[in-house]
Amino acid sequence: MFLLRLTLAQNLQNLDPSGFYEILFIMSNRFSDSLFQLVQSLEKSEKRNFKLYIKRSSGNEDLKIIELFDALDKLKEYDEAALLKKLPSIKKPQLSNIKVHLYKQLLASLRLLKSADSIDLQLNEQFDYAHILYKKGLFSQSLKLLDKAKETAKANQKFNFLTLVLALEKRIEMLHITRGMQSRAEQLSAETIEITRRIDMVAKLSNLALQLYSWFIKNGHARNEKDEEAVKQFLKDQLPSNAEEQTGFYEKLYLFQSYSWFAFICQDFLIYYRYSQKWVDLFEEQPLMKRVETSHYIKGLHTLLNAHFDLRNFDKFEITLRQFEAFAKTERVVDHDNFRIQAFIYITSAKINQHCMLGTFKAGLLLVPSITEKLTEYDLFIDNHRIMVLNYKIATLYFGSEDYGTCIDYLQKIINEQVDIRDDLQSYARLLHLMSHFEMGNYELMEYLTKSVYRFMAKKQNVTVLEEEMFKFLRHSFQLPRHKLRSELEIFLEKIKKFEKNRFETRAFAYLDIISWVEAKVYQKPMATIIHDKYLQSRKRIVAA
Repeated sequence: MFLLRLTLAQNLQNLDPSGFYEILFIMSNRFSDSLFQLVQSLEKSEKRNFKLYIKRSSGNEDLKIIELFDALDKLKEYDEAALLKKLPSIKKPQLSNIKVHLYKQLLASLRLLKSADSIDLQLNEQFDYAHILYKKGLFSQSLKLLDKAKETAKANQKFNFLTLVLALEKRIEMLHITRGMQSRAEQLSAETIEITRRIDMVAKLSNLALQLYSWFIKNGHARNEKDEEAVKQFLKDQLPSNAEEQTGFYEKLYLFQSYSWFAFICQDFLIYYRYSQKWVDLFEEQPLMKRVETSHYIKGLHTLLNAHFDLRNFDKFEITLRQFEAFAKTERVVDHDNFRIQAFIYITSAKINQHCMLGTFKAGLLLVPSITEKLTEYDLFIDNHRIMVLNYKIATLYFGSEDYGTCIDYLQKIINEQVDIRDDLQSYARLLHLMSHFEMGNYELMEYLTKSVYRFMAKKQNVTVLEEEMFKFLRHSFQLPRHKLRSELEIFLEKIKKFEKNRFETRAFAYLDIISWVEAKVYQKPMATIIHDKYLQSRKRIVAA
């Protein structure tokens, strides 16, 4: 909803008023709920600003939208019948039109309030003023404003905006004789060619990065050589031949993102780390872009933390996490809904990952109440994918803390969610659910659950050799006397340890530390102790080296 709000606010000035109303009237039924969401998303300062903005007009229509605004602000859930009861001055046939008007005025007030913090809004405002001056016939003044806007756009690498500026400049030069016509024509032609070339390259690389990321969201990691070859061929076909030669910020940003997603899909975690570090370093080299592309910088820090987690770079993970937390406290992040929520999700995910790396699961559970509180607060803004990931990570904390019942509760939220994303995460949620029932001794359920989970994973083509061994062991364990289980676990442990170096099996270890779980059963220690001991041993090796 925040992105919808921001996008509409940024482009509001480009819409003819009648066109704006036409769009909203056509979509009035859909926007009724969206209007409620927008009102609920406002902060105190935004509500206060709206009241000041709208009360400058004393028309009856404006007074009615304030009444509607106040009523929506007080509702806990959207209920049109209840809403009309609170608004005796507004009849049902009027409600749709007043909603449309309120939505428009809210966006207009937000645009005024947020313009100082947005380069895009500032550039669009300058372009609007230049266009007004052009319509008035004040060509020299219009060109001066366009020069100023062009300078700002170039400093912030807003090349798409430059196409608008150049188009208006060329229109003025073609229709009206100004300044040195010959030199201006050559200059504008050269600028247009260069900007078009850069926009084309950025479009190709951003498309590539987006499609690779989309592949991961849908499927997760490459499941086998067929998946890997398909992704490799896609990268080869779509990557521009001269991509490596590009020096612009956006070209390099999307190139590094493309390589990061490709390496992550193929589970080449060293390359994944290398390009996620390049991604973050790009912003460190050009600090101004942290403000211009804050979301991309936050995403880069998140990606780098994931790379450190996959490689168990304990010290670098800690350094990057502190860097991320410091940036999350800056005014740029704190004062903006989207950035603040994005930072919360990624920092929370990183903190849980850190507890999983160190085996400090019970300490990690202390995070859960505040996470739950924030998820409720940000409910309007967080997509299903992020909620699924957080629920899975919280479930792993409870599993590592041996609270298998609560672990199952969180996993059920994923299992019961009917979404066509992250087949891998849905599969491992079911496998962890199965393991939790095994730990609880619910053996009467195990046979049915094992068949059900296997069918689901097979259907999604998510069963690796490691998981095949896991299912074999679980099916075999039903018939075993409990006193013979340990010896079977030892055999199972020897089998699965052989898969640690196999790239197509490593994703299982990233989602479920199956080896540590089996070792805990064999050595009769808590899983948390096994993992923490491995961490301490790795620290000793680092110190010795």
